Amino acid sequence: MYRSYLIVGLLISLGFLASSCQDKPKDGRTDTYSSGVVKIASDESFSPIIAEEIGIFESDYPQAHIVPIFTDEVNAINLLLKDSVRLAIVTRTFTAKEMAYFQSRQYQPRFIHVATDGLALIVNNSCKDTLITVDQFRKILTGEIKTWRQMGAKTTKGDITLVFDNQNSSTVRYAIDSINHGKPITNTNVRAQKTNKQVIDYVSKTPGAIGVIGVNWLATGNDKTNLTFKKEIKVMSVSSQTIATPDNSYKPYQAYLYTLEYPMSRPIYLLLNDPRNGLSWGFATFMTTDKGQRIILKSGLLPETQPVRIVNVNDN
Repeated sequence: MYRSYLIVGLLISLGFLASSCQDKPKDGRTDTYSSGVVKIASDESFSPIIAEEIGIFESDYPQAHIVPIFTDEVNAINLLLKDSVRLAIVTRTFTAKEMAYFQSRQYQPRFIHVATDGLALIVNNSCKDTLITVDQFRKILTGEIKTWRQMGAKTTKGDITLVFDNQNSSTVRYAIDSINHGKPITNTNVRAQKTNKQVIDYVSKTPGAIGVIGVNWLATGNDKTNLTFKKEIKVMSVSSQTIATPDNSYKPYQAYLYTLEYPMSRPIYLLLNDPRNGLSWGFATFMTTDKGQRIILKSGLLPETQPVRIVNVNDN
């Protein structure tokens, strides 16, 4: 009798093991929409926002753990293509070639427009010449303008040093594609740091430098109107006209991103390739909810769905 019970118990155990093996996904993933561990990749430009989004998401879902990889845009998309991550946060959608690659593997990737970012030009606090046109910025990229005198500066002297975060970043791609009409940057006096913070640090110590960073790096976190920028540097006012004046030049305030008066903006996309609709989808969906969009609103960027309060500004 004892042997019979032992055999029955063994058969039941084996049945449970077989069932478990059958239920376990072939890819080994165990994450769900709101639990588990998953890696995501994000352009480093958005690391302050994404870090806050993750913090709130994990607070709401204690069994979820998001591991961010903050890197340049090129590498973020490559990680998605290699299946190293299922979510990449960047400033462009899939190319036709990338879509064809996914579809050849029976995948149907998706993208979500989650926010709009502004590209800010920053200068040293000693600089009193803070008006610039889009065309002048383009000529700095090409090297047609190399000095502040050529810019028409009244007080700032010497050469202009242009500073980016990373040579493979979305910031550099925007400058090439949207400002320089797809042509490479040929100015020889260009520096590439590793992060947006390093750009701010460099410009704060270097009179004559112009840094190019994402707007969310300017936020102080203490101003609900998003009209206060970091004190270490000055933010230039940009004009789409031929000559920049205080009346036709704008800083990258949230309101001016909304009205399109600030001329240098770019979309932020969530690129997804998660056929199991797991934790990557759960986090991406959270960023589109009211709570997720309010985090974007507080950062100074323009959320895709959250209403924006327009505040009159006159600080040029």
